[in-house]
Amino acid sequence: MSYISLKKITTQYCLKNVDLDIVSGEITAVLGFTGAGKSTLLNVIAGLVEYEGAVYFDQNNMNHIRTEKRSIGYLFQDIYLFPHLTAFDNIAFGLRTSGCPADEIEEKIDSILALLKISHLKKRYPKDFSGGEKQRVGLARSIIREPKILLLDEPLSSLDPCTAKSIRNELKALQKHMNLTILYVTHNFAEAKELADRIVVIRDGQIQQSGSVQDIFDKPVEAIRDFVSVAIPARSLS
Repeated sequence: MSYISLKKITTQYCLKNVDLDIVSGEITAVLGFTGAGKSTLLNVIAGLVEYEGAVYFDQNNMNHIRTEKRSIGYLFQDIYLFPHLTAFDNIAFGLRTSGCPADEIEEKIDSILALLKISHLKKRYPKDFSGGEKQRVGLARSIIREPKILLLDEPLSSLDPCTAKSIRNELKALQKHMNLTILYVTHNFAEAKELADRIVVIRDGQIQQSGSVQDIFDKPVEAIRDFVSVAIPARSLS
């Protein structure tokens, strides 16, 4: 069942008449080279950029719904944490601004810290975090308000392979635990193959192909065959 539907989406200088359905409760990887339109696609879904066309969540038109009302968590490639706040206070920021009671905030944050295995960071400051710890705190902040949709814009690209793989595994567990619909932007086909249920390939602002991981790797359409082979050699796809 589709949860997100994009109809005839066009943006200035980027997306061109994009139609796309995202299945509820799955991880969809959005693949493409730099400038293909991957981040713009996420920003349209979040309501952060102007666009023509229509965005639907669960068949509800979201065109006039403000970003903060769209029940979206967003983790950007460059994560900014307030340097003067502890991990707890960074994560609590959105809950406090929404008027959540203090005892509920404590309970929610303790639960998410335990889920992401970072309870030891609760009273620490960002200057003391490793790269992986910073990403986990940023992830906790993006899901603490229990969004239905989580948008991830190459959040692991700056991490070492071992740490990135560990967080990808945690993302899969988190997605199942919270029944999230996740869009994960990447230019790494191996990463997408490991993480995603489905893959969307975008090139020059247009969707070239979408489908299951196996469909994309076994039967790439002519328009993206070279793109797939450049991104990851065929012998490593098995």
